[in-house]
Amino acid sequence: MQKTSNPNACASAKRLLNYLSETAGKAIITGQHTQTKPMEEIDYIRDNTGKEPLLRGFELLAYSPNINYDDASQECLTEVYENRETIETALDWARKTNGIVTLTFHWFSPLGGYDKSFYSKNTDFDAEKVLIENTHERAAFYHDMDVIAHELRKFQKEDIPVLWRPFHEAEGDWFWWGAKGPVIASKLYCMMYEYYTNILHLDNLIWVWNCPVKEAYPGDEYVDIVSVDIYLTGYEKTDYHIQYEQLIKETSPNKTAALAEVGYIPDINILEQSHIPWAYYMTWSKEFCIGEQYNSLDNLKSMYDSGYSLCM
Repeated sequence: MQKTSNPNACASAKRLLNYLSETAGKAIITGQHTQTKPMEEIDYIRDNTGKEPLLRGFELLAYSPNINYDDASQECLTEVYENRETIETALDWARKTNGIVTLTFHWFSPLGGYDKSFYSKNTDFDAEKVLIENTHERAAFYHDMDVIAHELRKFQKEDIPVLWRPFHEAEGDWFWWGAKGPVIASKLYCMMYEYYTNILHLDNLIWVWNCPVKEAYPGDEYVDIVSVDIYLTGYEKTDYHIQYEQLIKETSPNKTAALAEVGYIPDINILEQSHIPWAYYMTWSKEFCIGEQYNSLDNLKSMYDSGYSLCM
């Protein structure tokens, strides 16, 4: 049994984390990211397997307070418009099922920026200045946190636990929170943890750290689940055991581990033999799920037909 990092976590969050920790190595929870209200990925999986993933990922990018609509490409605007009201979609799904909600936040930079300003190339927002008191960057950072906290509180009011994965892929410099390195991103994560947990008391959150870099690991007191995003350059049958061993080595052996994002789903037959203790995987959205550019129908059906996988 794994205890939540937040000692005041609500009972439903404690139960979910315990379920995930007990599942790892005995089965794997199927997961799928969605970023539009129609959630066409779920239709595709259901139409082809007769089942649905037990874990569903929702995107919060449209809730970013600082979206520059006047200086955005049509691609950016389409992504934002398609993603609107995803909170209501997630709440409705969670009410009707026993499914697991996980949230990803492509956070448009709190100040400045243009187009998809969650990308560091599209903003000059300096994440390191958030760490300095009385800066505009710090004030904007806390402003945005308050806006998102308002949305997260909707889940708390209905006693719905959430796998919360902020500052994902901090090992890379492609997002503004990782542009100054993963250690800075880790400090931002800890600031959010302290604010959401100790000040705002969002006790329904299960905290997912998403970076396999040793010096950036926040510490067990800030983390419930360690995770990694993996996009192989080409398909291979794998249980991602090498990546599991690296993740645990660089983070903590005391935490439940997850494949927070994958392009190619793990091979369920290999996984059933190896029992690599991934609690869940989550395939990314659109072409990573729909069609066979990444995952063949045979592999998809094998995953959802297996007695080792958990689905709906």
